[in-house]
This record gives sequence, C-alpha cells and structure tokens, in this order.
Amino acid sequence: MTPPDDSLSPLGTATPARQRKTRALAPVAEPMPIEPVEQGSLSARTYLALKDALIAGSFRPGQRLLMQELAERLGTSVTPVREACIRLVSERGLELRSGRFVTVPDLTVARYMEIRRIRIELEGLAAERAAQTISSAELKAITAVQARFEAADRAHVSKEAILLNREFHFMVYRLSRMEMLTSHIESLWISMGPILNVFYNDVANNYVGAEEHRHLIKALRARDGSKARAAITMDILRGGEALMAYLEGKRASTGA
Repeated sequence: MTPPDDSLSPLGTATPARQRKTRALAPVAEPMPIEPVEQGSLSARTYLALKDALIAGSFRPGQRLLMQELAERLGTSVTPVREACIRLVSERGLELRSGRFVTVPDLTVARYMEIRRIRIELEGLAAERAAQTISSAELKAITAVQARFEAADRAHVSKEAILLNREFHFMVYRLSRMEMLTSHIESLWISMGPILNVFYNDVANNYVGAEEHRHLIKALRARDGSKARAAITMDILRGGEALMAYLEGKRASTGA
C-alpha cells in the first residue's frame, strides 16, 4: 500500500488450506474520488459520502483529513462536513483532533482484534439467516459477483477486487432480511474499510477470500445456516492471520 498522507487517498479478509505463492496485490494506482454531493440535505448527503469512502477503504489508518479540503472535494461548505465528521466520530470511524481536521484511527492489534470479534458474531448471524431466506435468483446473482471477484484477483486488479469483495459480503448481509443487523454491520465496516486498505496494499498474503466465499455459496445453496456461519467466520479469521503477522511485526520493530 502507498504511505498515508494528508490528502484523500485510495481505498477488505484471513491463510489458505492450499498454498499458493505469497504475494501482495498491486497497489491501487489512482485515488478513489469522493463524488461531490448534490443539493438537498447537505449534512446527510455529506455524511453518506464520507461513510461510503471509509467503508470502501478510501482512507488509511492514521490519515489526517482537513475539513476544508473535504468540503472542497465534496463541493460544499465546511459546516455540513463538520457535522458529518462529528457523526462519524460518534460511530468510532473518525477521531476529532481539532476544529480543523479529523483523523482516521490508528491501526493497532487491540483495535483490529475488537473489530474482528464483533464481525464474527454479527456477520456470522447474517450469513446464517441468509441461508434460510435466499432465493434461486439471489444465489445466481451472488455466484456471479464471486466469479467477477476471482477474475479481478487473478488479474491482480486490486481496486476492482476490493469493491467486489465488499459487494459480495453486503449481498450476503442484506439476504438476512434483518435491516437493523445489516445497519450495525455497515457501521462496523466504517472502521473496517481503512484496515482493508492496509490489507490489500501493504500485507503480503496468500488469501484474499475466494476459497471461503465458495464454501459460503455452497452452504447457501444447501440452505445450511451453520455451515454458512462457519464459512464467513473462517473468511474473517484466515484473512486476519496475515494482517496480524503484519501488525505484530510492526509492533516488534517499533518496540510498542
């Protein structure tokens, strides 16, 4: 991954049973833009734009975001940006350091482990429920997204792989038909997005989710909720192994 800076920068999951050559996906070549918000409820629209950027991994852990610069990028004034940032601070997605800027929380072992534990519980429940409600058409649609994800991975197109991984996961969560649960997972991904930025761009890994995604689809096809929960849990855990090794290595090198 590219190093963090003060500007908006571009934009994630656990080691495989079968080994393949360890590699890191190619860095995202271009910054992922934040679309200017339309007129209307500027505060709400600004919040949604920044939330989506966080979930998509457009920011890196530790990155400082100047409110004036965000306002310019979004085509609005500073006031709705400040209101949106305060809301995201309350959701633990940002930290308020001054009246002029906010910061994406640093990535630490403790923060990642807390997020991972919550993900396993909430996303496991969503997958279990999805297995009970999924239709044949929905199964076909999620299988198609998985095929596109694997193609992007093979081609080392990390930007597309990141987006398709997110699309796959949220298709599963929405299939739970539990709006409150999906909303809680989405809020959790506000914190997860910057971590996935590190995972896809900085971490040498030999697992990007394809294998457990296929296991999950198999469980959904069989309408087996317990196996669907197990597949999403393993996806999270296996992706986390390489990330944990990376974080432990950084902690050892800094003596923190």
